Amino acid sequence: MRDGFDSVEDLIKKDQAPADFKLAPEATEEKFEEKMEEIALKGKEKEAAAQASLLGLDYINLKGFPVGPDTLLVVPEEEARAAKVIPFFRTREEVRLGAVEPASQAVKAVIQKLKDKYYVEVMVYLITEASFQSAIKLYKAVPKIEKIVKGVKITGEDLNKFKTEVSLITDLDKKIKGISVTEVVTAIISLALQIEASDIHIEAEENDVKVRYRVDGILNDATVLPKETWPKITSRIKLLAGLKINIENKPQDGRFTIFLSKDQVDVRVSVIPTTYGESIVMRLLRSTAVGLKFEDLGITGRAFADIENEIKKPNGMIITTGPTGSGKTTTLYAVLTRLNTTATKIITLEDPIEYKLEGINQSQVDRSKGYTFAEGLRSILRQDPDIVMVGEIRDLETADVAINAALTGHLVISTLHTNSAAAGIPRFMAMGVKPFLLAPALNAIVGQRLVRKICPACREEVELDTKTRGEVLKILEKIPPETAAQILTEELHQLKFYKGGGCVECHGIGYKGRIGIYEIMIMVKEIEDLILAGQVSEFKMQEVAVKNGMVTMVQDGLIKASRATTTVDEVFRVAKTIG
Repeated sequence: MRDGFDSVEDLIKKDQAPADFKLAPEATEEKFEEKMEEIALKGKEKEAAAQASLLGLDYINLKGFPVGPDTLLVVPEEEARAAKVIPFFRTREEVRLGAVEPASQAVKAVIQKLKDKYYVEVMVYLITEASFQSAIKLYKAVPKIEKIVKGVKITGEDLNKFKTEVSLITDLDKKIKGISVTEVVTAIISLALQIEASDIHIEAEENDVKVRYRVDGILNDATVLPKETWPKITSRIKLLAGLKINIENKPQDGRFTIFLSKDQVDVRVSVIPTTYGESIVMRLLRSTAVGLKFEDLGITGRAFADIENEIKKPNGMIITTGPTGSGKTTTLYAVLTRLNTTATKIITLEDPIEYKLEGINQSQVDRSKGYTFAEGLRSILRQDPDIVMVGEIRDLETADVAINAALTGHLVISTLHTNSAAAGIPRFMAMGVKPFLLAPALNAIVGQRLVRKICPACREEVELDTKTRGEVLKILEKIPPETAAQILTEELHQLKFYKGGGCVECHGIGYKGRIGIYEIMIMVKEIEDLILAGQVSEFKMQEVAVKNGMVTMVQDGLIKASRATTTVDEVFRVAKTIG
């Protein structure tokens, strides 16, 4: 019974049910009442908007409104409940409050406290009681901490505690049982630092939450968390990264910093919605990682002499190629560090800036403001730099500006997404670059991949099976004799190979760290002639480069395998198809 009518059917007969309400066979009085309550709430929101207009106030409905944790906690939950206010927006200059009774003394007290503490302007918006009750629930998702900061400090004491109790990835599962959510997140991050993981993956699945670490490019399962901990885990991480804790259906990106005694680690956080919740990936960017020297990249023999000579030239273009995660940025940074002197002005254009380089001007693209690679590069050239690093050449506009810069007295280094060095030139031509500009602009193209290094603590010799050894020898026999004499210290039939047995030092994996395998294609007259003639197939470029002494990536990798640096399996895993 409702409003004097006997049933839902009576309301429909008298045309007093909502226009969009359709009675299904299983319709119930309860469903109808929910619909009527929803209509009533909308009516109250309209009334509040009209009242705000009469009072000269702004109005907002906070139901479903995204509120960041750093904004929410400028007013403690107890004060928010007492005054019936919700802080929903914050900048350095202002805070915006939603208030059920804007003129009350309690609200005025909150406003004055905010002004005294944060030196900000406070704008008050009228909200309904229902809007307030919806927004106040957001406090439940915020971990109880005293202060919101942009970084989280993990002390040496915390790390040492986890180091003694968690020495292998599999130990994490035992450690996290019975500890608080805050400690779980700290334990996950601390172990990632110990094992030198590049990424932490936390993924909601149907019945549980999976935690995995990417170590040396390979994902490793670490532990499984109970599904009921998921909301608190995500809230804790979002809080650290400055993300909206009540938004679960849209991608979000944030970051925070871990402060260590001798280093700091920037953590880039990516959150995307998935079928069973969200997927969180935390990328750990260590400031010490950029300290890799040019000599330590792993380029050896004639290839090292060739690329060293090319980066010393005052102009031209050097391109590194490879898929995402192949170490291109590390190579560029190592080159920049080698060239960075007081007499040289270096400017970079990146997306995003992963590591800070002292003495180098770094600029980040912002497509939302029209600051693209092409526009940024044009602006950079007005700064009169000697060396320019462009994070990636993706289109003809950027390629044209970069090539013209290389032809007008600048050394330009950048990256392309291709499978090999030889594929770089066809890629430029496919973009629409003019051959007569590309040929004189290019100095060298570097193809590269990253392979895992054998753990030195558990390294042991291994005998290859007949088929694998035959493949290895067939690939190495293709190295030109004069080049082979420089880089192979033993006869092919005498080469030995190795593997890692797995130990505590490498967390049972058998590998520890990574090194690059490279191919360096230097621009010679024969290649320039092919470009100008339009004969730019990848196969032809590869053939000419090898004839002129280029060692391919797979050959370079197998040479490193014969020197106990990596394994044959690892080389074939990343580079066999491009040898």
